[in-house]
Amino acid sequence: MLKFLAWRIGRAALTVLLVLAACFVAIRMAGSPVDVLYGESATTEQIAELEREWGLDQPLPVQFVTYLRQLARGEFGISIVERRPVLQVYAERMAPTLQLAGLALLLGTLVGLPLGLAAALWRGRAAAHAAMALTFAGYAVPSFIVAILLILVFGYHLNWLPSTGAASPAHYVLPTLTLALPLMAVNARYMRSSMLDVLNQDYVRTARAKGLLEPRVVGLHALRNAVLPLITVLGLEVAGLINGSLIVETVFSWPGVGKVLTGSVSRRDFPILQFGVIAYAVVVVGVNLLVDLAYAVADPRVRVEG
Repeated sequence: MLKFLAWRIGRAALTVLLVLAACFVAIRMAGSPVDVLYGESATTEQIAELEREWGLDQPLPVQFVTYLRQLARGEFGISIVERRPVLQVYAERMAPTLQLAGLALLLGTLVGLPLGLAAALWRGRAAAHAAMALTFAGYAVPSFIVAILLILVFGYHLNWLPSTGAASPAHYVLPTLTLALPLMAVNARYMRSSMLDVLNQDYVRTARAKGLLEPRVVGLHALRNAVLPLITVLGLEVAGLINGSLIVETVFSWPGVGKVLTGSVSRRDFPILQFGVIAYAVVVVGVNLLVDLAYAVADPRVRVEG
């Protein structure tokens, strides 16, 4: 188990490092923040002073090594544009993002799993086919299209719900629904597939042959085993929430981390963007690491194969 754990943690750390290196190089190839801060009016002296202040006059490998040393000391830098610590900027926007993601995850689970279960138990019926068709549509349509449609229908034409900001509980409805729709689809699809597989197992047929009522067969024997493979879905959903939040927070002008990160791209605020990429990579890799460990605990064969 310790060897398996060490291997998975080492692979996760290497993944985060590679993501950071790719991001570090890519954002510096996009241009200098001097162009955003001063525009065309920047003098040669101003450009040289800013690049020297932020270490941008050094070769790229030297900049990267310096940044890694800062990370090792727990220093994440100062925002070039706002002139504040990066952690302070993100801390101010963390609560709205966590609230939105938590509500979306809860809604996607409470709706998606029962929907997939119903589609498996009532397979072949028109209602089941219609439900799965809706879930496929919810998964296939991009989040920004869903967001725009919801804003047009409920925010503009019907004027039922606000479409920007986070001032009241009503502001949470449209962005939460936008983020939750893909999660509902993923949960429903995996739940249906897993339940259909379990219902065809010998022990389920044996339980039915003993005369057990169908609710007891499903709840006691089938459902518990069908939920186990859904552990993998957790990693997919967290990645989906991260990708979706960047778009949703921008479209709905949500005062969260996603808006800070997307704004740092246009402003070329290197410290803000770098920390955001690291944080998102750590979350995605960390959740997938926990999924691997959970599977290893539930099924010892995974440790042997890994």
